[in-house]
Amino acid sequence: MSRPLLMIATAVVAYVLGRLTAWPTIHRLRHQLADTHRSMLYDPLTGMLNRAGLRAVHAALADEPSAQPIIVALIDLDDFKHVNDTHGHDHGDDLLIAIGDRIADLAALHGGAAARLAGDEYAVLLTSRAGEPDRIADALATIIAEPVALGTDEHSVTASIGLALVEATDPLTDVALHRADVAMYHAKRNGRNRYATYQPGMTMPPAPHRRGPRLRDRRRPIDGAPA
Repeated sequence: MSRPLLMIATAVVAYVLGRLTAWPTIHRLRHQLADTHRSMLYDPLTGMLNRAGLRAVHAALADEPSAQPIIVALIDLDDFKHVNDTHGHDHGDDLLIAIGDRIADLAALHGGAAARLAGDEYAVLLTSRAGEPDRIADALATIIAEPVALGTDEHSVTASIGLALVEATDPLTDVALHRADVAMYHAKRNGRNRYATYQPGMTMPPAPHRRGPRLRDRRRPIDGAPA
């Protein structure tokens, strides 16, 4: 073999060996980056999107050339504290996971996305093509109320649901979630285990009508962002 060919062959072998040696490190770094990215966008308990993940989905919807209005639903479990007090936090977590799976499956069925925002509060984003908000709310209330096995027992929980129909380009926190939050508290004020849809001029019910502080008001949001 001539000297130039020998030099080329040596360089190729060195390159290949270098790649093979570096591959475990590259592979590990890729996994670390993927894990970091996932932890930024997903709730570690339920595997659902977190608040940051929901923002990312909303931004994608708003950026579509022919952006459609969206339906946002805010879901707050009724009397969840009683589950923790009666069955313990492990069973409480199991309940949050089971309910989250149901909500996420329903959202995916309608081409939308679901998130756990904090504590016992979830949110769903759907395009207006998903159907009437009342039908979506009925479906959510039905699947949430189905019994969940907690150890050897079954436990049923209900939810108060607030919905708002907004433009995809409206701010997520200050408009979409805020309006759904207002509607959700009207649902709670009217007896829980029901839903309400935001109407123009609707405001947050007076504090005396609220049945205690929200769980998310007592805890730091799970993605570290302000509530």
